[in-house]
Amino acid sequence: MAAVEKTTPAPAGISAGNRETIKAKRRRELIESTMDSIAERGLNDTTIADVAKGAGLSRGIVNFHFQSKEILLTETLQHLSRRYRNHWLERYHKAAPDAVTRLVKIFEADFDPMICNPRNLAVWFAFWGEAKSRPVYSELCGERDDDRYRTTLRLCREIIQAGQYDLVPEQMARGLESTAEGLWHSLVMPHRKFNPTEAWRIMAGFLSLCFPRHIGRDGAVIAPVPMKAEKTVLDM
Repeated sequence: MAAVEKTTPAPAGISAGNRETIKAKRRRELIESTMDSIAERGLNDTTIADVAKGAGLSRGIVNFHFQSKEILLTETLQHLSRRYRNHWLERYHKAAPDAVTRLVKIFEADFDPMICNPRNLAVWFAFWGEAKSRPVYSELCGERDDDRYRTTLRLCREIIQAGQYDLVPEQMARGLESTAEGLWHSLVMPHRKFNPTEAWRIMAGFLSLCFPRHIGRDGAVIAPVPMKAEKTVLDM
């Protein structure tokens, strides 16, 4: 099957660009099926056959697009990381250019159901659980975390300086990121009802405790802090 898909020319009227679009669509379908399987069965128990069945395709098609299970899993993690990064970056860029609004918006994005849902979190934690023994997973998860931390740190620095808070920016940035991650963990606990709206309320309340003169308990911006010129531009 793989050889047929590789060598068969496109029908008349289908351009090279359309072929690439079809290929990208097929790969995306397989990655989404992989995420479904990981959420249901776990990382180690997910097989190529499970992915193929979930996507309604043959195992040969899976092997054509991803030469091994490990390659498929790695690209699934890359896809999930890009989706997460693009989501909070979009909120960052669309927000008013002040540090307070942008800080609120990137954490609010963490609890958007598009990102914060049972399937996505189950897949995240499956990869995190294997990160220590699989360096490539550790590297990808680390890149995601480091990228976000640098942004949070810069915003915290500007708010702390403007508000003259007696706080250490690095500690606050780590604390905020750890709180959001901890809330993600609590959402997938079997005895807890999955409620990202409530999780965001808790996160907003913590932001308010950290910066009470700038953020309300509901996450509302009380006092904006205009941002200084950025040294680098965050790209989506």
